[in-house]
Parts: sequence; structure tokens; C-alpha cells
Amino acid sequence: MTDLQIRRIPFSFDESVPFQWNPANPCFGLVANAIGVLAIAFEKYIVAVTRDALPQLRDPEAAAEADAFLRQEAQHARAHRTHLAALVGRYPGLSTTVAAAHSRYDALREKEPLAFHVAYIAALEATFTPLFRMMLENRESLFTPGESRVASLFVWHFVEEIEHRGSALVIYDGIVDNPRYRTRVARRAFSHAVDVYRLILDGFEEHVPLADRLVPTSLVAPRAMWLREMAARLPLLRHRRPAGGYPAAFQAVPTGELLASFVGLLRSQSPRHRPAGERLPALAGSWFAAYDQGVDMTRFEGSPLPAFPVDNGYPATRPGA
Repeated sequence: MTDLQIRRIPFSFDESVPFQWNPANPCFGLVANAIGVLAIAFEKYIVAVTRDALPQLRDPEAAAEADAFLRQEAQHARAHRTHLAALVGRYPGLSTTVAAAHSRYDALREKEPLAFHVAYIAALEATFTPLFRMMLENRESLFTPGESRVASLFVWHFVEEIEHRGSALVIYDGIVDNPRYRTRVARRAFSHAVDVYRLILDGFEEHVPLADRLVPTSLVAPRAMWLREMAARLPLLRHRRPAGGYPAAFQAVPTGELLASFVGLLRSQSPRHRPAGERLPALAGSWFAAYDQGVDMTRFEGSPLPAFPVDNGYPATRPGA
């Protein structure tokens, strides 16, 4: 039996929510917004693929894990749709960007077999623990300065992605009896996801005024973003590539932690990698404890920051997670 919980957090967004929810770190705010749009399309894809996979999962425990996994992902997509609906109300053109992202995943689902889809999902999901752990462990620079509703939405999403970190691999193993196939699919999976990310940035550039974004989307395009991170850490490059008054998205993250995250991303694609054994951030334990105590999780993070401890000794792992 799975230990995943289905948490229906009552997020509510209206016209008061700003597009640029993190003006102290607008590059990260832009990256997170793009992740939010990508999540809506990707998680719809996850739900559809997992439903296709369920009848083929012979192990009842794997089937239970798959069912809980798709229901968690459905909750994430629902919450991000609520956030995006508020933004589309102010920037109607963004609806075409969302539709285009959905279209990319719909076309992929029609083109490829089930084995490819579960490999794609397992490859991407394996990267989330090292990536989101780095973000959650640097909450003070990435989330805390931001608008509370949006910051809390992303923290909830990233904590639950870490909670179900092994679920996609359980589904993959139940469908594909070849650990190396996932690694072979990974390059195509990341290329596809990055293309959708670029499409979303193009939509932001077209439909959201610079005054509301604060930074051009070109600063958070994949190649430019990593160059800026390097420039922020190397004196010669810092001199040649001024930040324009705004920090790089992860500029406040210690270089060692950023490198560790990058190594974790590479390691996550090894055929022998098991995400369930990954080290978890203390904030995950704090989040679970707050939820269990009835804290308003729609205002758990962000500015103003609620008075709840980050690390209270609550175990970050759940039994069997």
C-alpha cells in the first residue's frame, strides 16, 4: 500500500496576484512561472499515461502507488491552473501559450508507445529531487522574498514532487523490463521538455509587458541562464557580463550546492539510480509537520513569512516513501 497522501490545498488566486511574484529575484520568479505552465501540460500528460499504464501493472502495490501518484499530480495541475487563470485574466494571450504547451504533449502521446512515455516521465521525475532540494534548501533567497500565495504554491508542489520521488520509476519498472531504456530515452525527453520551456518563455515575452516581468525572458533561456550563473561566480566574467541590476536566478545559492545539484541531475539518469534513496531537504519535514498540524499551507511560505520553524526535527521521509 502506498504512503502518498492526496492533499487538496485550497489555493485561491485573483487579479491581485502579480505576474512577477518575486521582484527581489525576478529571474527566479520568471523561471518558476514557466515551470508552473509546463507543470500544467506535463502533469496532464502524466495523468493520461499513468491511466494507460494502470491496467498493465500486475503488482497491486505498484498499481496503488501509480494511482496515488496520478492523483497527486492532478492536484498540482489543478492548483497551477487556478494560478494561471488569474494571470490569463490580465494577459489573455497567455491562453494560447498554455494551449501550445498542451499541444506539444498531446502530439508526443499520439506519436510514441507507452514504454516511451513511462520512460520520459521517469527520466524527468528522477531529476526533481536534486533540483527541488537545492531550491528548498535555499528558500530564503528563492521563495521567502516572494508573494506568499505563489511562493507557497511552488513550495507545496516541490515538496510533494520529492515525496513521490520514486513513483514514476515504480511505474516504469512495471511496464518496461529494461533499466537502460529509460537512460536511452532521457536525451529526447529533456530536449522535448526544454523546447516546451522555450515556447513558454516566448509566450511570456509576447504577452506580458516587460514592466510586469521586470526582466527579459532571454535571461532565463537555458544557455543564457547557466552562463549568468557562471558569470556571477567568476570575477572576470562578472566584470564582462553585468547583471543589469538583477541577480541571476540562483546567484545566492552557494556554488558547491549548485554543483552538487548538477551532479545529482547527471546521476539521476543512471540505469541503477533509485530516487527513493535520495537525501531530502529539512524543509520537506517542516512542511509535512505544518500540514499535519493544520497550518494554512496556502500561506506557509513567502512574504510576510508565517512564524513556523523550518527544521523542527520532524522526519523528512515517510515510511516506505
